[in-house]
Amino acid sequence: MGPFARALLASSLFLLSSLVAGLTSSLQQVTNLPSTQNPTNAGFFYYKPTTVKTNPAVIVAIHFCTGTAQAYFTGSPYAQLADTYGFIVIYPSSPNSGTCWDVSSKQTLTHNAGGDSFGIANMAKYAISTWGADATRIFVTGSSSGAMMTNVLTAVYPDIFAAATVYSGVAAGCFMSSFGGVDAWNSTCAQGQVSATSAYWAAQVHAMYPGYTGGYPPIQEYHGTADTTLFPPNLNEEVKEWAGVFGYNAAAPTQVLQNNPASGYTKSVYGPALQGILGQGVGHTVPIMGNEDMKWFGFVAGGAAPPKGGSGSGSGTTTSGGGTTSSSSTAPPTSTSSSSTGTPTGGVAQHWDQCGGQGWTGPTVCVSPFKCTASNQWYSQCL
Repeated sequence: MGPFARALLASSLFLLSSLVAGLTSSLQQVTNLPSTQNPTNAGFFYYKPTTVKTNPAVIVAIHFCTGTAQAYFTGSPYAQLADTYGFIVIYPSSPNSGTCWDVSSKQTLTHNAGGDSFGIANMAKYAISTWGADATRIFVTGSSSGAMMTNVLTAVYPDIFAAATVYSGVAAGCFMSSFGGVDAWNSTCAQGQVSATSAYWAAQVHAMYPGYTGGYPPIQEYHGTADTTLFPPNLNEEVKEWAGVFGYNAAAPTQVLQNNPASGYTKSVYGPALQGILGQGVGHTVPIMGNEDMKWFGFVAGGAAPPKGGSGSGSGTTTSGGGTTSSSSTAPPTSTSSSSTGTPTGGVAQHWDQCGGQGWTGPTVCVSPFKCTASNQWYSQCL
């Protein structure tokens, strides 16, 4: 990733505050994960409370560009929550210049083919084999570049992870490099100019793990309407991607909950395994909602993570820059010169679609019950 992109991400990320006072333990590091399991030499840090549950759950918490495992440990709530609920937190640390994660290379986007995703998956396996962690309760979350990696891990290693929360990311495969670049920046995707069908995105996910026939982890996708680093239309693509995998209708949520989970946020529920959560006026990134994560992951008393949904196709091959060789029913993504999610069907903007803004020439009326809501002078969206 280029220095401009790194600077952009760094300048727009939330300010970290120290959250580690009063913890029962400290951040530790594993240094003996072999290169066959961690080929990019990603850092492997973890927090293990003084008291953990028998066969503890694990949350893999993945940092943003310019960040580190130490920064995410300090600035996220997961260590404190681990003390409360008795789970272990793994904090991977990017090996790449600028410390963004590789979400673009063929290796990282293919099951057991290498890349950063392979190393992180093996950190989770290490927790199971070495610490006796519960293999059915391995969760993953991340912010910004870490959110992108969370989507990738959910697609590439659905057999390992039980559920996920994504704070301001992009769809898995959206940053795929046409030249095989590792840790490559994709301005078209970042600026919300990539739009594809649910069928296309689902085919991409299935192609990341050829032969897989199991279910995929339930996922919550958070984004802000004022995000000028990874533009708001990316939430629409994330929702379309996982709706396609789970068999939901991305244009027709079963529930739309205002001021949920917090004031100014709108939660759209598409089915048991998928929620899209949009923060009005929220920039990059959406602040971590640790207590909501605990509910989604099933740590709250009497709770349980939603079951996995959808299933793998059993075959598939990705192709750089769009398209797939595994299905003739999918259309490659389109890109536009604006941050639009594409021309809505029938001249009426669908949920999440752009419906106004300076220079906008597309539909300005939203499908019921959604309303065209201005985020700023350049962008309005159906919410």
